[in-house]
Amino acid sequence: MPNPSRPRAAALTASAVLMAALLAACGGSGHGDLTKQKLRWKDCPAPSEAEGGGSAPSPLPGGTKWQCATMLAPLDWGKPKGDTIGIALIRAKADGPAKDRIGSLIFNFGGPGGSGVTTLPAFGEDYAALRTRYDLVSFDPRGVGRSAPVLCESDSQLDTFFQQDATPENTAEQRQLIARTKKFNDACEQRSKKILPHVRTTDAARDMDLMRQVLGDAKLHYFGISYGTELGGVYAHLFPQHVGRAVFDAVVDPTETTEEGALSQARGFQLALDNFAEDCTSKVEDCPVGDSADDVKNRIAKLLKDLEKKPIPGIFPRQLTETEATNGIAQALYSKDFWEYLTEGLEQAYYGDGRVLMLLSDSLNGRSENGEYSNIVPANLAINCSDEKPRYTPAYIQSKLPGFRRVSPVFGDYLAWGMASCTDWAVPGAADHPDVHAPGSAPILVVGNTGDPATPYEGARAMVDALGKGVAVELTYRGQGHGAYDSRNKCVQKAVNDYLLTGRTPKPGTVCT
Repeated sequence: MPNPSRPRAAALTASAVLMAALLAACGGSGHGDLTKQKLRWKDCPAPSEAEGGGSAPSPLPGGTKWQCATMLAPLDWGKPKGDTIGIALIRAKADGPAKDRIGSLIFNFGGPGGSGVTTLPAFGEDYAALRTRYDLVSFDPRGVGRSAPVLCESDSQLDTFFQQDATPENTAEQRQLIARTKKFNDACEQRSKKILPHVRTTDAARDMDLMRQVLGDAKLHYFGISYGTELGGVYAHLFPQHVGRAVFDAVVDPTETTEEGALSQARGFQLALDNFAEDCTSKVEDCPVGDSADDVKNRIAKLLKDLEKKPIPGIFPRQLTETEATNGIAQALYSKDFWEYLTEGLEQAYYGDGRVLMLLSDSLNGRSENGEYSNIVPANLAINCSDEKPRYTPAYIQSKLPGFRRVSPVFGDYLAWGMASCTDWAVPGAADHPDVHAPGSAPILVVGNTGDPATPYEGARAMVDALGKGVAVELTYRGQGHGAYDSRNKCVQKAVNDYLLTGRTPKPGTVCT
């Protein structure tokens, strides 16, 4: 389940937009030493459809405008003087005294597949303390948004794709799922053949080191969230001597295979659902979706089973299917702030109205109100399938279903069958799991959230161990939702800000509540 950004973003001239699009889509010829290129920062354009659409970003409080530029990077890092692609960047310049400026702080908000160019402005005010000493910078990684986006099916085809039965119960349904997945994957190869072999996390990490040099920084100062922690770990492995002050929040377990990661997510989303059910039924007023925590979960399981047989009206003319309802429930579990919408959506669905759950599902899948899709799902698939070596057959997945169901009666089947997504992918996967061992790196602050559904808490300890002795400092947040810093917990934010602004790490083992 990808973690989509919340798109927003502002206005280049038409010719500049066209040139950036041509560079991103087709690639230019080699340009000598790309570390010497000069970025042309201008007002940002409105986000492209692949970035999620919407309006140009508003200036920050105080009037600072967001600026955008395109950095040229090699299409193939094995041929650094060959064809290039455009990597879309966004920044807000530091507002503190010039003498106090540390450099650029580069953000990756995860996915993989999320547009950093649209996400950073959406959260810009949350990082006001950091902008006193850093230019805040983010980017669309290669394959994402404006950076040579991976494109697959049309918007109408995607509507059909996301309504398919993703939890087959018999051989005929399995064949249908595999055939539909292959059709999607073939469309990706047909429309994005040039970029598909070059969207691995190692490629994005090399882009970040080029970015560091083009921005004029001796060290890479970095804030990675969710998949951004995996990208940061791979960067640290490849360039340990270039790591500056780095924070990993909502930490991916770098030691897990695809199967182990899917099982961990099933366990994590089930834990978040358990916590939602307990929270709803523990309130003074009656919980409208169940009389007890078990009743809430049993009713959800029954709803999904009923929807598999007979969908209900969603957002006209679409029907809410079991798959989209599962997506919607998962999306609401990413943040405790969304739990009230999950309650509303479930209550409505029990009365035959699937609109709220479909809105949540659309958010997860990158669908805007006008029916256009960002490319978060194609990019997510392309990056994951290029990174992950295992390929799973339907028979193998079938054999693993009991284990998945044990850890999550609601999400087990869905996440198990999700492992079939890469079976017919055109590009072979690189490895069983990423290598993040980074001896000699500067300290990396690793923040784990005990209630995180998408990147379970255990991943933080695994990342600490994998980075190697003396590299990582672990901070625990006892909270709910995906990530810690954007929960606005003062203890977490103080620890992160202190490290990024002063270089002081918290005491190892610090716990924030």
